[in-house]
Amino acid sequence: MLDHAIEAAVRRDRGVVFASLLGVVALAWVYLFWGASRMGGMDMSVAQTGAVSGPFVATFLMWAVMMVGMMLPSAAPAILLYGGIARMSRERGRTVPAIYIFVAGYLIAWTLFSVAAAGLQVLLGRLALMSPTMVSASATLSGAFLVAAGLYQWLPVKDACLRTCRAPLQFFSTNWRKGRAGALRMGLEHGVICVGCCWALMLLLFVGGVMNLLWVAVVAGFILVEKLLPGGRLTGRFAGGGLIVVGLVTLAGGFDGVRALLP
Repeated sequence: MLDHAIEAAVRRDRGVVFASLLGVVALAWVYLFWGASRMGGMDMSVAQTGAVSGPFVATFLMWAVMMVGMMLPSAAPAILLYGGIARMSRERGRTVPAIYIFVAGYLIAWTLFSVAAAGLQVLLGRLALMSPTMVSASATLSGAFLVAAGLYQWLPVKDACLRTCRAPLQFFSTNWRKGRAGALRMGLEHGVICVGCCWALMLLLFVGGVMNLLWVAVVAGFILVEKLLPGGRLTGRFAGGGLIVVGLVTLAGGFDGVRALLP
């Protein structure tokens, strides 16, 4: 009887957590849609004059919110699993920190990534390698990003990170730590692994447009497929091969034709 009550509580909590994640992701995308109209035409010349603090802060906020909207969906299995473990532990008299602490650690990792991404974007703007609409203005840069993202899909480090992302139960069984600091550290570790899995794919946003929300959704959807669906690793390898080919075509002078294929 007690086990049935615990299972019911876990299912109820899972529904609440899933709805909460859905709400946070929806709010992130609403912000991005609002920001697309506001920032899509940002004058990048400001970033090219040396007065970078304003553009950097705005760009960082955009990246941080974008990472919430893009990455929380694929992290949902790990978050829901942690929530289930926490509920079962509490029902059996053991204390496990609240789920938001684990999520906070996960988001810290992607926030740190957002700092780096925003810095790169501002730097590219200062070098006149990004257009005012936040798209790469250099065929060489675009081709290099495409090839780099494609090659990374085939590297062992990508495999290792993706395996962990696809097996949250194994992650918790080998990395479980007690207390609030432990929950925060687990979230941070999982987030770092997730960054290790997906950072190269984020380079594609510079190619297709950082505020091209259709392109952002395509990249986010691919990450979701790669992490959650059967055959995701094989899909990733095929996609990596395609990115390498497209990147080489771009480097060879077919930049305009490749750009025409993007959303």
